[in-house]
Amino acid sequence: MSSAFKREQDDDFSTSDIGERPVSTYRNLVTRSGMIQIDTEIATLREEFAKAEAQADREKIAHVSRDLRYWNARRETAELSEPGPDETVVRFGMIVTLKDEDGESHVWKIVGEDEADTTHGKISHAAPVAKALFGKSVGDVVEVNGKEWELTALEIPQKD
Repeated sequence: MSSAFKREQDDDFSTSDIGERPVSTYRNLVTRSGMIQIDTEIATLREEFAKAEAQADREKIAHVSRDLRYWNARRETAELSEPGPDETVVRFGMIVTLKDEDGESHVWKIVGEDEADTTHGKISHAAPVAKALFGKSVGDVVEVNGKEWELTALEIPQKD
């Protein structure tokens, strides 16, 4: 076939190559800072989209559009959840201190899936250890993946 009859492709890029970002089946619980994080991500992506359109960068437009669809969906389903001031059992948004079988302490804040960052002490409410802790009180022991964890402290964080 003559090249005159072929559609021109920009570097053979196809928008169908990127796929969609998977959306969790868990409730989209978020902390106050998680809601801000979502709104900031959407604003940043809108700016990136405008720049990509101005540059007619099809690949960048496709990637940013995909990410915007994801974050807009997450914003639409976000449920702000904060523990009450008198909570005595583990709830979403709380900070828990756990002691493992070796006597080592670990401090985690239970947050939304998009907020989770273990390097900064934040675990998703969908994580096995978080799910095992919900409803537990200081002194309770939970077992996760064959390992025992004792809940040694429970803290309600300041409004973030």
